[in-house]
Amino acid sequence: QVQLVESGGGLVQAGGSLRLSCAASGRIFSSNAMGWYRQALGKQREFVATITSGGSTIYADSVKGRFTISRDNAKNTVYLQMNSLKPEDTAVYYCCYLGSWGQGTQVTVSS
Repeated sequence: QVQLVESGGGLVQAGGSLRLSCAASGRIFSSNAMGWYRQALGKQREFVATITSGGSTIYADSVKGRFTISRDNAKNTVYLQMNSLKPEDTAVYYCCYLGSWGQGTQVTVSS
């Protein structure tokens, strides 16, 4: 069983930055990828970014160049550094590992 706890969300003005963290516990294997998804009000959950154990990354086109995903395998933690935030980035951000999800953290970007 895997437990994921996200933190770091909040309210920020457009152009600002936030850093999200996701701490994982339980049956965690550093050889597996971890990822971030988001869900805006009234919309479907969408992919944001993923990172493999070796550090390879993939980003959604909408965040490429603005967001950076990273991980600390020793701490079983994955991060999402979000820069140049836009109002359309407003959503609940979820951490994902092998089909398990955290409770999410709200990110609100004001214009």
